[in-house]
Amino acid sequence: MEVVPRTGNIQTKEGFGDCHLHIEWAAPAEVKGDSQGRGNSGVFLMGLFEIQVLDGYNNLTYADGITAAIYGQFPPLVNACRKPGEWQTYDAFFLAPRFDGSKVVRPACLTLVHNGVPVHLNRQLMGSTGHKNVLGYTPHDPRGPLMLQDHGDLVRYRNIWIRPVEGYDAV
Repeated sequence: MEVVPRTGNIQTKEGFGDCHLHIEWAAPAEVKGDSQGRGNSGVFLMGLFEIQVLDGYNNLTYADGITAAIYGQFPPLVNACRKPGEWQTYDAFFLAPRFDGSKVVRPACLTLVHNGVPVHLNRQLMGSTGHKNVLGYTPHDPRGPLMLQDHGDLVRYRNIWIRPVEGYDAV
């Protein structure tokens, strides 16, 4: 398996809205740096909503930037990180936002299970994620790409699958 940092983000050609995402990832086994400088990456649902990927094992950083945080918005309920180099899992159950013109009818909602531990339960997102900035909502397509962030660290991904989940149009 080859890791090629600093080659840019990668994303799916197909877009997804309401979905169940399973993804496995591993931060580098050799610990270098601290805080956000350790195994930093991100999983972006619809290309807009980031679930933080970080070596958060015995690593102090800001709460809404730790592993499994909804980046810049909500820290996880608990730190469920495994040791550096070990494979970790995310199972994300995501409901895309709904719009009526420019009005948000239903915000995006995320349930996230990290290594078998629920860390977000039906969390309503405040809009697109960002660093030290709540971006709010701007009307957009009902589907967007799954994107994996290249933050320059040697983070590996494997066993990625996503399945659309239809029928969650209720507010």
